[in-house]
This record gives sequence, structure tokens and C-alpha cells, in this order.
Amino acid sequence: MSVRNPSRLLDLAGKHLLKDDALAFSALEDLPTELFPPLFMEAFHGRHIETLKVMVQAWPFVCLPLGGLIDMPHMGPLQAVLEALDGFLAQKVRSRCKLRVLDLRNTGQNFWSMWSGASSYECSSSRMAPVTEQSSMAKQHLAPLKIFIDLCLKKRTLDNFLTYLLRWVEQRKASVHLCCKKLKISAMPMDNIVKVLSMVQLDCIQEVQVNWIWHLSILATFASLLGKMSNLQRLYLSPIHLSAFMKQEQDHLTQITSQFLRLGHLRDLHLDSPSFLEGCLDQMLRCLKTPLDNLSITNCWLTESDLTHLSQSPNISQLKSLDLSGVTMTEFNPELLHVLLEKVAATLQELDLDVCGITDSQLEAFLPALSRCSQLRYFSLCENFLSMAAMEKLLRHTTVLPCLTQERYPAPQESYRSQGVLPEARLAQLRAQLLEILRDLGRPRIIWISPSPCLHCSENICYHLDRSVVSDSLRPRGL
Repeated sequence: MSVRNPSRLLDLAGKHLLKDDALAFSALEDLPTELFPPLFMEAFHGRHIETLKVMVQAWPFVCLPLGGLIDMPHMGPLQAVLEALDGFLAQKVRSRCKLRVLDLRNTGQNFWSMWSGASSYECSSSRMAPVTEQSSMAKQHLAPLKIFIDLCLKKRTLDNFLTYLLRWVEQRKASVHLCCKKLKISAMPMDNIVKVLSMVQLDCIQEVQVNWIWHLSILATFASLLGKMSNLQRLYLSPIHLSAFMKQEQDHLTQITSQFLRLGHLRDLHLDSPSFLEGCLDQMLRCLKTPLDNLSITNCWLTESDLTHLSQSPNISQLKSLDLSGVTMTEFNPELLHVLLEKVAATLQELDLDVCGITDSQLEAFLPALSRCSQLRYFSLCENFLSMAAMEKLLRHTTVLPCLTQERYPAPQESYRSQGVLPEARLAQLRAQLLEILRDLGRPRIIWISPSPCLHCSENICYHLDRSVVSDSLRPRGL
């Protein structure tokens, strides 16, 4: 026989109040603070719209994490909350309501769990604490109400929720600030993006991610907005296309890079297929204001001069992560990577040099610098052209790195047949050779060996072989 958990007295009291809106309204004046969150949840999920409005106007906390109650904001409850906010936004002073922040992000679940008794989590944020009204605050002028939202602009037109919210904010610009910390953009025309961001406090944005192919002229238009995001910390840009008008493109590039001068808090910069950077990387590097923690420039052509400027930039001296995968360096001076790694050796934790066309001579040139990267945890060198002898030297140099736990390397060139096929028998022989090297080195390690893309399907892992063998781990004896 199962034992049914009895309802808490607070829950029973809340349900009783919601049976009678008039009773609920009269009780709010003396309602204990701890009863507000569970009663609000009952009213919210039960669609007690009028009770919701009254509760918002008497909310005893600094923040109302509304987004924590729903996966996607519903128009009914959202509209009720915004209509309730109109009541005290029109006042010159705030009397009863303590609300300063309306959070529409998918956060705050811990707040509701704590007050509902579903979790023992202790809320540490002062924004969630009830505010004690003091006599000195009784006539305090209202600061703008802050509404937090994560914007994901992934459709050509705005959805009903965002359209309604933006219109509401636009009509109350003096008393409401729309704040967004994370901005994602894909598939939305620039005109619509500009309209949306005109409603947002741009200095609140900390992360921007663009997952859409833009022409350089469009990026230049967006850059004027980007420069106003003075607290931006992370910037991710997808492929940028060039046109045939090179003089005009140079003007666009200048417009873009000049905005980096305003980004005094930028720490992470990720550029995928930035074709506009070839031969111009120094122009961007000169505009960086602070040292970066993470830098990713992938799947593009850079010149030897670009790599030289990168290794000389003062803003990479504290890098924790460097990703240059897909940047072909076959014809570059082998010493360039050595100089670059020397610059970041003290702090680098992750290094990705996949598909860079790195040869034995280049590898041997930067191995001494690599062995001094004492903080390195992750190193990937897949799809480069290395011999078995070079692989052995690599394993011997990296064995001194105490933090290195993830190693991904290409299959040596001797393993392939003339048509680029890696037979299973050759793969087994390769594993045996590498295991023997690891045993000689005497340090427990796991490494992953990946073949070059299959000539038949162009996949990174050749599906014409046993995948468990291709991605097998190599362990020394005794593990």
C-alpha cells in the first residue's frame, strides 16, 4: 500500500485563497512573504489572471523570475504581468511593490523550488531576497524597471511574444530598460535585427553569437551596433563572404575592426571562415583593447604575415584556448608556430591545430615550445601529414606535460595505401607500435588516432572501417 504525501499547510492555504479572488485580494495585504511564491505559482499555472495582477503589484522581492516557470512565455500570463506593471510604473514613487527586475530568461527554477519546498537549495542572490521597506525609501524616485531576456533571432519575422514585448517596452522607454546578456542571430534580415536591438540596452549584452552567413557589408552594418556593446565578453561570428569590390570591402573592414576599440571587456573571440582577414589580421589585432582568454580563427586562409602578427600581439599572451583548425600552414616558416607557442606557453590549456597541413619539419620546429606548455589539457592535431618518426617524437615531448589528458592525433602517413585507404590490418599494426612507444615512456595515457577524411565519403572518421577500431584508445600496460 502506497503512502500518499500529505499537502503542506502553505499549499492548502494557497489553494483555498485562489478559490475566491476577492478573498485572495484582501489577504495579500497581510500575506506572509513565504506564501507569495507558492501562491503565485498556483495562480500562474491555474491561469488566475486577476490574482496574478494583484500579486505582481504587491510582490515582496526585488526580482520576479517569470521565465523560470515556463519553457516558452505564454501570452496570457505575460500580458497579465505587464498590465500589472503599468499600475505602478505610472506612479512617481513606488509604495508597496518591491519589484526591480522582471526576468524572462529560463532561469530562476531554484527560486521557485526553494519557496515551494521542493528543494533545499539556498538562494544566494540578493535580487531574490525580500526588501524591507524603510522610511527613507518611501518617497524614493523610481529607477527604471529592468526586464531581462535572452534573445534568439532565428526567424525572418518576430514571434507574437517578442512582438508584444517590444511594443510594450517601446511605449515605456523612460521607465523600462530591456536587458539582454546573450544574443543569438540566425536567418533574420538586418533591418529587423536593427529594429529589435533599438529596444535593447546594448551595454548589457555580454555574449553575441551569429550563426548565419553574412556579406562583409552586412557585418559592417552590424558593427555599428556591436561597438555600443561596451560590456561584450564573448563574440562568435560565422562565415563572412567577400564581394568583388575590394576597395569597398576594405572600407567595410575598417568599419568593423575600428569597433573593437570600444570592446574593453572582450575575452573570447571566435571567427569561423573569416575570409576577410587574409592579409589583414594585424588590423584587427591592433584594435583589441584587452588580452584574450580564448581565440578561435578557423577554416580560412591566412598569410605568413598574419601568423607573424598573431605571434607578436600582446593580447594573446594570456590565452587559455587557441583554435587555428582549418588554417593551412604547409608553406609557412616552421619557426612561426614555435614563436607563437612560446608566447602562450605559460597559460595555454587547449590547442587545436586540426587540418592545418602541418608537416614533420613544422612539428619538429614547435615541439620544444609545445613541451613547455605546462597547463595544456587538450591537444588536437588531426588530419595533418605526419610520419611515424614524427609521431614518436611528438609522444616523447608531450609525455612531460602533467595536465594533458586529451590527445588527438592523425594516423601516420606510412599507414595509408597509395589511394589514401587505411586498411584495418595497418591500423592494428599502428596501434601496436604506438602502444609500445607509450609503454617505453612509462606514463599512463589515452590517445585517439583519427585517419584523414575518407576519399569515398569525405568523413573525418572512415566508415569503411570498424569505428570502434578507428577511435580506439591506446593504453599502456598496468591500467
